[in-house]
Amino acid sequence: MNWNQLTTIEQLDIIDQESKTLPVLLFKHSTRCSISDAALGRFERKWKDENSSLIKPYYLDLIAHRDISNAIALRYDVMHESPQALVILNGKCIFSQTHMSISVDEILDVISA
Repeated sequence: MNWNQLTTIEQLDIIDQESKTLPVLLFKHSTRCSISDAALGRFERKWKDENSSLIKPYYLDLIAHRDISNAIALRYDVMHESPQALVILNGKCIFSQTHMSISVDEILDVISA
C-alpha cells in the first residue's frame, strides 16, 4: 500500500483542501500496540491499489507525532484513539472507526454513498 506520510501539523491544512475534491483517509497507528499492528495489517491486506483513486490515504505514526494526533482530535472533533481511521470530506470528519472495527469495505461504502 502506498501511504502518504502525515508528519507535520501544517499538512492538515493541505488535507482539508484535498478533501474538497477527493475524500481523505487518516489512519492513526501506534507502533507500540499489537492491536494497532493487527488492525493495520488487516487493513493493508484488504486494500486495493485502485482504492487510492477513490480516497487519498494518509498514515500517521502517532508515537512519533503525538502532537499531530492531538491536533486531529481538536480539528475534527473526534476523541483520540488508536488505531483509528478517519474519513475527511470538505474539511470535516464524516466517519470514524477504531481498533478491529476498521474496515476498508465500510470506508468505501461511506464515500460512495
